[in-house]
Amino acid sequence: MAWVLKMDEVIESGLVHDFDASLSGIGQELGAGAYSMSDVLALPIFKQEDSSLPQENETKHPPFQYVMCAATSPAVKLYDETLTYLNQGQSYEIRMLDNRKAGDIPEINGKLVKSIIRVVFHDRRLQYTEHQQLEGWKWNRPGDRLLDLDIPMSVGVIDIKTNPSQLNAVEFLWDPTKCTSAFIQVHCISTEFTPRKHGGEKGVPFRIQVDTFKQTENGEYTDHLHSASCQIKVFKPKGADRKQKTDREKMEKRTAHEKEKYQPSYDTTVLTECSPWPDTPTTFVNNSPTPAPAFTSAQHNTYSVPDSNSSSPNHQGDGSSQGSGDQLHPSATIQETQQWLLKHRFSTYTRLFSNFSGADLLKLTREDLVQICGPADGIRLYNALKSRSVRPRLTIYVCQEPLRSLQLERQDAGNGDSSNGAIYVYHAIYLEEMAASEVTRKLALAFNIPLHQINQVYRQGPTGIHILVNDQMVQNFQDESCFLFTTIKAENGEGFHIILK
Repeated sequence: MAWVLKMDEVIESGLVHDFDASLSGIGQELGAGAYSMSDVLALPIFKQEDSSLPQENETKHPPFQYVMCAATSPAVKLYDETLTYLNQGQSYEIRMLDNRKAGDIPEINGKLVKSIIRVVFHDRRLQYTEHQQLEGWKWNRPGDRLLDLDIPMSVGVIDIKTNPSQLNAVEFLWDPTKCTSAFIQVHCISTEFTPRKHGGEKGVPFRIQVDTFKQTENGEYTDHLHSASCQIKVFKPKGADRKQKTDREKMEKRTAHEKEKYQPSYDTTVLTECSPWPDTPTTFVNNSPTPAPAFTSAQHNTYSVPDSNSSSPNHQGDGSSQGSGDQLHPSATIQETQQWLLKHRFSTYTRLFSNFSGADLLKLTREDLVQICGPADGIRLYNALKSRSVRPRLTIYVCQEPLRSLQLERQDAGNGDSSNGAIYVYHAIYLEEMAASEVTRKLALAFNIPLHQINQVYRQGPTGIHILVNDQMVQNFQDESCFLFTTIKAENGEGFHIILK
């Protein structure tokens, strides 16, 4: 019995000791220094409940990304928005990137989307008076646009449109699955909208904004997908480079501690997500098809990226001079004058010359056009109006040896005698390239010969030998040389050779 009582005392004392030990850690567990709510939430009883809560910190994945190939300024505070300097009129690439994850927005797979690029004011004060500001700029710069798309340099853009009433915007279609780059040109500078002009660095900032839409069931691109923008300042040519260099030199003079407060300069500018521009796409472009352009009431102009065979204003498919359709006649009506301007890539000025007939436009002098359209487009328009083409590098005259059926009778009116002499009618061949292939092609065009049937072109040399016409021989042709040519059947019976005499 005594042994049982002794065991009870031992057990009781052990329980007291264990209980005291368990209580001794409570102060440390709940102490202010060791207490952590994250540790508590990590307990198993909280994990299931926490997993059901929404992930507020999860970043939204944008479907698209737009990257402008222009360096950001190094003189921007760490948590401020980036600032990019641009040169007036210089082309800058904006890469249109598909940033969708697998399964995101499947309805645009294999379809085009529409993007509208705008240059707008950054300051809210100027945003409220944007219409008045742009009208004043338009009055001082007739015929100019705030924003243009460099069509020859752009890649993957389709159905490019601009609205004459919105000089600060341009739109186009593009395929997200293909490489797409839009090259923009900003023609306004930041100091044009300030009361006192003390240089580009004192000018107002602008924003480049891109809004992208998908096609709805009725065929219009009005369903908003994504918008992004960035802050810019525009300087006169080369001014942005000088400003960037000045900012970089200022940062180099700062201490390491001060540099930590500023952002590094990046080679490209990534446009950040923003709200869509309040203008709806339907007010910007009317997508309803029209059978023919009515220029007296048109509100926008449509372009397409030209191919390599028509990008040059002086390109000619053959060696002949420009046809009458390429010349603007004084009798041309207002609508015909508008069509001529569009055909010759002067669509920017269709609104400016909306009331000009052919005679009105032809009366303008070179100085008038330069003052209205600027030096580059003014000179180009003047040359187009005067039908000035590029002088060919070499001109030769070629005549096919006349057959009896092609001989023309010529009568001498002075003495009344007639003679049956053959008139050798020559064709002028204008060579833009000093190459044998160019000679063959122009001969085929001038004499209506199928090009694939001409095997070789020879020149008859001393003692009647046949010398192969190659590039080096063409380069040594004298300008305005005259040739007779005959054709002989090829040895294999397929096609023939041309012999120049």
